Amino acid sequence: MTTRRSLTDRLPLRPETIGPLLAAMVTLATAEVVRSGVYGGYLTQAVDTHFGLPLALGGLAYTVHFATDTVMRGPAGVAISRYGLRTTMLGGALLSVLAITLFMVAHTSWLFLLAAALHGVGFAVMWPGTMNFAADAARDGYHGRALTLVGTAITPFSGLGFLLFGALAKRDDNVPLLVALALLILGAALALLVPARRVLQRAEDAAEPPRARSVTRALVPLLPAAFMQTMTMSLLGPLLFRIAPDLGLNYWGLVALLAVGGGVAYGSMPLTGRFADRGRARLGVMIGYGLLSLGFLGFATTPAPWVLYALAAVAGLGYAFLTPAWAALVTLVLPAEQRPAAWGVLMTVENGGMALGPLIGTFALGQIGVPGPFLVGAVLAALTAGGYAVFGRVFRSAAA
Repeated sequence: MTTRRSLTDRLPLRPETIGPLLAAMVTLATAEVVRSGVYGGYLTQAVDTHFGLPLALGGLAYTVHFATDTVMRGPAGVAISRYGLRTTMLGGALLSVLAITLFMVAHTSWLFLLAAALHGVGFAVMWPGTMNFAADAARDGYHGRALTLVGTAITPFSGLGFLLFGALAKRDDNVPLLVALALLILGAALALLVPARRVLQRAEDAAEPPRARSVTRALVPLLPAAFMQTMTMSLLGPLLFRIAPDLGLNYWGLVALLAVGGGVAYGSMPLTGRFADRGRARLGVMIGYGLLSLGFLGFATTPAPWVLYALAAVAGLGYAFLTPAWAALVTLVLPAEQRPAAWGVLMTVENGGMALGPLIGTFALGQIGVPGPFLVGAVLAALTAGGYAVFGRVFRSAAA
């Protein structure tokens, strides 16, 4: 006779960590809603009408915020190791509250940009803090699935923030910023429920602290995939609506194409996550990049529209392999005691890939035409897959 497992037994997390981790996730989610909404949907519309500042300052605030966030990811990881999760995430949330408060009184350019920079510093701790907590809270052998569960749960909040604050931007008052403040204060309150110290498992607590040299040796092989993962994701994002007609797709055709790719990715992750967590993380990264390369190469041929949906499924399956395998590889290779600081460096590199991807994609489109961004993505993904195949010994020694 078989017994039905409870929901907590089916989750890839230790039961005692689920409540505090949910608090950290909501703190991150509120920060993500505000960040994507304020800079993506609100300031670009309201900078001249509500703030009385030059229109270009909205885009500049976006750049300042994301640049500060990128630069501070490494120090954020160090702060997590030194001061603990609760103090660091609470400090980041309160600094974000201060930044939005400054926006409410910012009628000069320097104060406007200072608020954006402070918000970048405050936001920089949110992803490293939550993902490190998820890695620490994962059940043994479930790290890839745990991190994928947390990451994919937070991702939709970026779109929600963009839509919410884009709709509020037409108001000529402080209501949008007051909504942002309320969300951030909620996040700060929930940060108080995050553990003061990391919840490392006993075997990791007893481990000898790794030397800086060994940490660096473990970190360096991860940097190419950290950069490539986000760059391949952002290579086409800003260009999709522009190139869709050349692929024979109207608006709803493009939406359906994205739905197919996303549906395959999300639907396959329980299986691909299990594959990665069973000691095949590096292989999962290689398969993921290989499938991405095949998908991009197929798109570069600009085939018939019906073929595009099959290619979207191939690319979606590639991301389904890549996302949990990358998470499992990070937790396998990086020493647990030094993971927050090292992961902060990785997230800095990831942000760099996210920023560079649209530039490379736009340049390839201008030089080669519609196949250009897909060809670049195919070549880069194939090189990354090959690199992880050729230098497998580096990962095995780093993990050891």
